[in-house]
Amino acid sequence: MSWYYIFFALSILSFLLKRRIMSRNTSTHTPPSYPFIGCFISFYKNRHCLLDFYTHHLSQSPTQTILLNRLGARRTILTANPLNVEYILKTNFTNFPKGKPFTEILGDLLGGGIFNVDGKLWSNQRKLASHEFTTRSLKGLVEKTLEDEVQQRLIPLLELASNCNCVIDMQDVLRRLTFEIVCKVSLGYDPCCLDLSKPVPPLLSAFDKASEISAMRAASSIPLIWKIKRMFNVGSEKSLKEAVKLVHESVIEIIRKKKKEMDEKKYVSGSDLLTKLLEGGHDEIMVRDMVISIVMAGRDTTSAAMTWLFWLLTRNRSKEELIVKGVREVFGGKNNDDEFELMRSFDYEGLKEMKYLKACLCESMRLYPPVAWDSKHAAGNDVLPDGTKVEKGDKVTYFPYGMGRMEALWGKDWNEFKPDRWFGEAVREGDINGVLKYVSPYKFAVFQAGPRVCLGKEMAFIQMEYVVASILNQFEIRPVLANQPVFVPYLTAHMAGGFKVRVHKRI
Repeated sequence: MSWYYIFFALSILSFLLKRRIMSRNTSTHTPPSYPFIGCFISFYKNRHCLLDFYTHHLSQSPTQTILLNRLGARRTILTANPLNVEYILKTNFTNFPKGKPFTEILGDLLGGGIFNVDGKLWSNQRKLASHEFTTRSLKGLVEKTLEDEVQQRLIPLLELASNCNCVIDMQDVLRRLTFEIVCKVSLGYDPCCLDLSKPVPPLLSAFDKASEISAMRAASSIPLIWKIKRMFNVGSEKSLKEAVKLVHESVIEIIRKKKKEMDEKKYVSGSDLLTKLLEGGHDEIMVRDMVISIVMAGRDTTSAAMTWLFWLLTRNRSKEELIVKGVREVFGGKNNDDEFELMRSFDYEGLKEMKYLKACLCESMRLYPPVAWDSKHAAGNDVLPDGTKVEKGDKVTYFPYGMGRMEALWGKDWNEFKPDRWFGEAVREGDINGVLKYVSPYKFAVFQAGPRVCLGKEMAFIQMEYVVASILNQFEIRPVLANQPVFVPYLTAHMAGGFKVRVHKRI
């Protein structure tokens, strides 16, 4: 009997080895796979560098698409092919909803919020939110919220850091700033968190914790593990429950305070999203979930994009100088005691003129997208444009991080920070007044595309342009460390360990 077991084991081992050799020779260069466990071994070995692991295999695949089968997880199709992305996000949009597996991951935090639902519930919330992103709203954002936050809070903070030659975490500062901005715009609430001498507000800490653990769910090697931990309320799932409770209770408290102000007529009609939703008579829980979704998305994405841009500019000072040149050409200025003062306040029209700054932001997000990947779940069997067969229930993921690194899409210089690639061919290198060329949103899928294209795209650009222009006009950012920072792809990406810098006044 023992010889039988030995022979059986050797047969299985031989089969596995043959399978691995075959997987190495496959034309799609997918990760090595084995019976029963699929690519679980290679996935686990590369769990700390999945972005580069996936990017490598995608770049080797003739179709820029790979298939992933692994123990304990759904069959996953990962693509960096723009034709597939367009098919998923637009052409056959209805067959690729977020799906229950995705909404379950974020369900505790976002509930029925706009970024975590499909169908009619999503459509209704999108219509409500769309009224917040008109040109009139964007001008109001610049004239009121941004001017107050940046000129009255951020700039004094940076001046203080410059005067004392202190080390600050620029990523933390930008996250605090964008949290304040989005809270004011969506909730009509000022969390007052840009004072670095004070502890981080509990609501902000709870948002961070809930986002981090929710992202851990999405990246789990075996999803069943976090579900078991949630069932028994232990470990990270216990921490998530506590953080979500604090977020939900805090937002409900803000909602009820706003309701009281409305009852007492002590408010400005339609001054923020929360007020408009309450004026419309919408359910308290629906309002809570919707504004939490918008706060989370509006805060983390813009701060991440700006953090990586500032880091890239420290490696490309000539590009930084062109941004400053553009700011001063548009808004004018004069020399006064060797300091440059703007003749004209930043306004919506002026910000729209700064094409080179926008090109720098796009180029930064190509290399370091705020959302590294986004997944849908197939409602039915399908075939993608590159011939990849999709089965009902498959997880279908498009991969902006990998797409920004495909030589087939961006050329041999894909790894270079080249804002000029966003201008027409006739523009000379370094020309800051060129016309930005059209780039397909299915090739540069940072803001999604199709019916779910990001409503806040223009607001995000205006906000980032205002903040970056304001900082670079007056200060030079110098990193404390010279090493390459690590890109961490949580729900929204961030820089591991923060971005420690010293701030120096620009002459």
